[in-house]
Amino acid sequence: MKTTVITLILTALLAASVGAHCQIPCGIYDDTARITEMKEHVTTIEKSMNEITKLSAETPQNSNQLVRWVNNKEAHADKLTDIVTYYFLAQRIKPDTDNYDAKLKTLHGMMIAAMKSKQTVDLEQVEKLRALIAEFETLYFDKAASTPHTH
Repeated sequence: MKTTVITLILTALLAASVGAHCQIPCGIYDDTARITEMKEHVTTIEKSMNEITKLSAETPQNSNQLVRWVNNKEAHADKLTDIVTYYFLAQRIKPDTDNYDAKLKTLHGMMIAAMKSKQTVDLEQVEKLRALIAEFETLYFDKAASTPHTH
């Protein structure tokens, strides 16, 4: 019984930490890869929205595929939010960095647009996400380009 409880607790802790890059901290950062990954999530959200719109117009509707695209859109919005939250906000953006307030505001905007993209198939949210990622990329790498990261 005791072994089962310990196993369940360890499994729950592992499952809770799988979504994040890591929070040890491991010291292994690839900021460019995270930005690229966020852009890929937005493209997947966009494709999902387009497929949902297309399938919704079909008669009869293919409910199974429609549900799968909705789930896909929501999963990628969550993955984008995880990168914003657990990678950039928790690990990379420090209060003493340049443009701290602007970075926070931009990341918060991404979280809101990702949330709204889960609630609708409005492609305007995709465009907002792309614009915010581009804005954040400019803000983030402005100083990072001249100061190498240390591990």
